[in-house]
Amino acid sequence: MPLLITIIGLIVLILLISYFKIHTFLAFLIVSLGTGLALNMKPEAILKSIQQGTGSTLGSIVAIIALGAMLGKLVAQSGAAQRISTKMMELIGTSHVRWAFMITGFIVGLPLFYSVGFMLLAPLVITVAYRFKLPAVYIGLPMLASLSVTQGYLPPHPAPLAIVKQFNADMGLTLFYGIIVAIPAILVSGALFGSTLKKYATLPNKAFIAPDLSDAEMPSTFSSMFCVLLPIILISFATVAASYLPENSFFGESLNFIGDPVVSMFISVLVGIYLLGINQNKSMSEITNLLGDSIKDVAMLFLIFGGAGALKQVLTDGGVSQSIADMMVTSSLHPLVLGWGMAAIIRVAVGSSTVSGITTAGFMLPLLAPTQTEPHLMVLSIGAGSMMFSHVNDAGFWLFREYFQLSMTDTLKTWSVMETLVSVTGLLGVLILKIIIG
Repeated sequence: MPLLITIIGLIVLILLISYFKIHTFLAFLIVSLGTGLALNMKPEAILKSIQQGTGSTLGSIVAIIALGAMLGKLVAQSGAAQRISTKMMELIGTSHVRWAFMITGFIVGLPLFYSVGFMLLAPLVITVAYRFKLPAVYIGLPMLASLSVTQGYLPPHPAPLAIVKQFNADMGLTLFYGIIVAIPAILVSGALFGSTLKKYATLPNKAFIAPDLSDAEMPSTFSSMFCVLLPIILISFATVAASYLPENSFFGESLNFIGDPVVSMFISVLVGIYLLGINQNKSMSEITNLLGDSIKDVAMLFLIFGGAGALKQVLTDGGVSQSIADMMVTSSLHPLVLGWGMAAIIRVAVGSSTVSGITTAGFMLPLLAPTQTEPHLMVLSIGAGSMMFSHVNDAGFWLFREYFQLSMTDTLKTWSVMETLVSVTGLLGVLILKIIIG
């Protein structure tokens, strides 16, 4: 029954937004309230879930998105994105730009959270699309597939890391297996599927269109690349170096602080203000106005993310994920397929890959020893399932839609299909790897 209520609620949400044209945030609130009542939650509990879901979702991403928007605006308006895109085209040419973005997405996605990687790379995709008259979705989706795969499969991202610890699996071996599975998943969902999307020629978000600048007006190639790569450098260095230091040492704690995504993005924005602003003879007043405009560009996303978080929390508190897990744990499926399927259904119903992965892990843990299932492969199987069919209850869906300016239908045909391919090819990769390693 909870699963049926969830399905009906999601159908209503889609109709409210796409057919009745109700504002997305209001639609989320309507469905959250209605679904909560249908799940027999008390009104006070529903309101508490909405507040908690909105607050927890925004609390985890609002600073990253705001700082990412600021850095993206600096990179775009200063000419740094133009400089990088021009150099990229000189080196690889337009025929291989999709592959360049796909590889870049994988490298960036290894140390960075998805939202950080998206905020850094999306302005570059949009700039290249406008400068060289290429379909933004066509060249950008391979990069997003890489970011999605690394988020779902590979530690130290939150859900895979939590599952690794819960299963007492070896992180290095999980990462090694994960990369083996990730490569074909990215090729299928990003390169192969992405190659069919040339027809989606909708112009992306105009907020990232910077005026054409002369060579002398643009920052240097070093300054441009350094500002974009600085968050990756800080997080990667902190992650690697901290592992060789005592956990509670001063230097270890300092590195963990610097390697936090919010802190690394904050430092990068400060560096960007100097290298891409002050050093380019812009006044602080001009820079401040630019940063203020960047927040206006993403302000609507905050409401949408908050609404998605509210619905996610109502579904979680209403027992939907628990009900799905209870229903599937008695299944006769192979444990790897069962873990993937449970995670996939919870993901589609609740919208959060992290909730899906962690919830599923709790139910699969007791099955590992009796079935002699390889724990590292179970981590990857659950991770793949947690990426299944991202849609209207997932913040990533709206981030993609708003930046690439697609209709609801086209977002489902591109983004949601790509995420489904990430999930399905991930499972197939895990099952093939199981046969190989025995």
